[in-house]
Amino acid sequence: MVIRNLRIKRGWSQEQLAEFSGVSTRTIQRIENGGKASLESLKCLAAVFETPIPDLHKDQDMTHSNDGLSDEDRAALKYARNLKAYDEAQNGASPEMSEAERRVVEHVRELRSFYGAAAGAALLVLFLLVINLLTSPGYIWAVWPALGLGIALAMRGIKLFGFGGNLGDDWERREIEKRLRRL
Repeated sequence: MVIRNLRIKRGWSQEQLAEFSGVSTRTIQRIENGGKASLESLKCLAAVFETPIPDLHKDQDMTHSNDGLSDEDRAALKYARNLKAYDEAQNGASPEMSEAERRVVEHVRELRSFYGAAAGAALLVLFLLVINLLTSPGYIWAVWPALGLGIALAMRGIKLFGFGGNLGDDWERREIEKRLRRL
């Protein structure tokens, strides 16, 4: 499971991981499905992920090592798993969701928040403009709060959509992969 999460976090397919590590695709599939990995396979995978070999066993050891636990410890472990599942469900993520799917859910939530903020800013500017026209129509001071809100929304939009729409994290990952292939 750790290997699958590390692979997905980097946006690699099983075939790409096999190519980078020198381990066969079938071996990676077997390991990701809970099968045992040889020390040589673990060394290759640890080198690719730049992590110590014991870190590749962490998740597997925690989920499969119930030996020596008391009934009270098993009940506490079950309770903790239920709490984790509940927390993930509250966050819109299920335990079956991959890391990439969780990022998509988070991005859509950020989009919804951005559009809500834009609508709220538009209503506020409209309200201020009405007050401005009713109280002092000779000087349009509502332009200054509108300008401030516009700049704040623009900065938030650049952060959300990326500068020019092309220089986000995906662009960076593609460029790195392109240059690594040339080596």
